Amino acid sequence: MSEYQYYEFAAVERPLTRAEMAELRAVSSRAVISPVGFVNHYEWGDLKADPADWMRRYFDAFVYTAHWCSCRLALRLPLATFGGAELNPFAIEDALSIEATDDYWIIDWSLFESENYDRFGMDDGSGWMARLVPLRDELLRGDLRPLYLGWLAGTGGGELHDGALEPEVPPGLAELSPAQQALVEFLEIDPDMLSAASAGSARAPQAEAEDSDRLHAWLAEWSRDELVAVIELITQGRGQEAERRVRSRHAAWLKAQRPSAALAARRRSVAELCELAKAASGVRQEREAKERANQEAEWRRQREAHLRRLMADVDKHWEAIDAQAKRGSASGYEQAVQALVDLADGYALTSSPKEFERALRRFLVRHATRSALLRRLTKAGLWSG
Repeated sequence: MSEYQYYEFAAVERPLTRAEMAELRAVSSRAVISPVGFVNHYEWGDLKADPADWMRRYFDAFVYTAHWCSCRLALRLPLATFGGAELNPFAIEDALSIEATDDYWIIDWSLFESENYDRFGMDDGSGWMARLVPLRDELLRGDLRPLYLGWLAGTGGGELHDGALEPEVPPGLAELSPAQQALVEFLEIDPDMLSAASAGSARAPQAEAEDSDRLHAWLAEWSRDELVAVIELITQGRGQEAERRVRSRHAAWLKAQRPSAALAARRRSVAELCELAKAASGVRQEREAKERANQEAEWRRQREAHLRRLMADVDKHWEAIDAQAKRGSASGYEQAVQALVDLADGYALTSSPKEFERALRRFLVRHATRSALLRRLTKAGLWSG
């Protein structure tokens, strides 16, 4: 593996100042630095700074990939976004770390020692920030699915014992956003574990809010002061905070309206999730086998239709193959042999292989001196010399 490493930081809440950009430039003379970010890659060296420190001081998002099969995503959010009691159940060693500074939460998703060497050998890291940074807005709105995905990614690393319980499963886990799907890909979350975990997830609150009567019943419980407080947040340019407050309250109200569903959503152990994942794997493999069988049957149907069309005017195709062979070029021979393979299958389907052999002998009488063509026919299994 090479020493390639990719670092990308993004400033979302506010642009970097000139002084801050100068501080970053002092660390790296070749990085691409702008008021909204820092991008650099290294093949024989490393970033001469601590990414965690930069997240505390400058940036709201950080993506890192390395060709030794590791990657990281970090997001910074205002401290008021969550309480510690909401976040702590999701933290898992070496997979999802959560740090509180004076003003921010810094949430860090990590994947170490992947065995997907092809992915990390080909991936230069440059496309991940655009795909993953929308997770920050989702978290600001109170969506806990990215946190649960981080916890789920860590269950495969052996950090948790079989009896460890999952955090409360957030709604909508079976309906991931594009950014959440990208996080699944980034962290290489086992699709069968995700399927098992999703079975314990309620529908997303957005879907349930479509019932206007239920929505009006919920709004009727708001006091005038509470509504005014939300409107004030919006007018102050704090729309995300207002949305987060509304969504959080709505989710709590929905949960209170569904006591039976809440009781059913029992927290499962890692061992239980693994057993459910095994069952999901069996279902998935059966489904994929049926899909492959259907695809193969469709391919055979199309192949047979193509061969029958060839055999409907077989003399014309022999003439075309003869013309390709007369070109005397490598490409002409390749095209002729491929066409002969199709004709061999066509004869086997509509008449007999013996009839193809007789026609092929007649063809070779005219081209017996073309050794390059004969070699290709032998390699294709059409001629034994």
